[in-house]
Amino acid sequence: SKTPISPTTLQIPAQSRKNIQLQPHKSRPIQSRSGDAQDPAYDRIRGVLMHPMNGRLRAIVWVLALLVSSSFSQSKAGGSSSDWKAVVQSRLPLYGHRNWIVVSDSAFPVYAAPGIETIVVNEDLPSVLTFVASAISSSRHVRATVFLDQELQFIDERDYPGVSQLRKQITAPFSKDQVSSIPHSEVMTKIDEAGKTFRILFIKTTAAIPYTSVYMRLDCGYMSDEVERKIRTAMAADALR
Repeated sequence: SKTPISPTTLQIPAQSRKNIQLQPHKSRPIQSRSGDAQDPAYDRIRGVLMHPMNGRLRAIVWVLALLVSSSFSQSKAGGSSSDWKAVVQSRLPLYGHRNWIVVSDSAFPVYAAPGIETIVVNEDLPSVLTFVASAISSSRHVRATVFLDQELQFIDERDYPGVSQLRKQITAPFSKDQVSSIPHSEVMTKIDEAGKTFRILFIKTTAAIPYTSVYMRLDCGYMSDEVERKIRTAMAADALR
């Protein structure tokens, strides 16, 4: 009988080796069979075979997630809105006592706090304020207590032409008892404190005169300050009995 040739002792003549061409290996695509989707072993094997592809897919998904997250953050924290009126109308039913809506000049900063939303509109401050004030007054559940920067009263017309007219336009949508003028630093303190707990909507306009922002704190629309004081007085009297 012939002695088997061991793979380690197989000798290929030099002339024959010239005629041998190595062909690249082509893997056959993995084909699923009926019931494979429910086979745990199939899932494990397929996961191992597809591991390099999974790595690339994970990288792509991670990049896309970052892009989407960045876009979402910009829309919430400093984006622009061509349909800002719809934003106001959609927020008002959600907002209530201690929420704020601020119609600001163009230099107002964007806040980092997640509960403070900022949108930019390409419209003048009086027209935006008129719409917002009207929307609030039309809402049964809330009313506006308005704060203005006290510094606005001392801006000279010669320094900022048009400021006198703007002062009148700012107060026009409100009754006198709705509006208070306090130093800018005090207004900002109120905003900073409220932003820690309650949602605030900032609407940045094209206004380019300082201290013209209008800060509207929302209060309960179906209870007046007088009724609130009566309740507090009655509670204090009851405590003394």
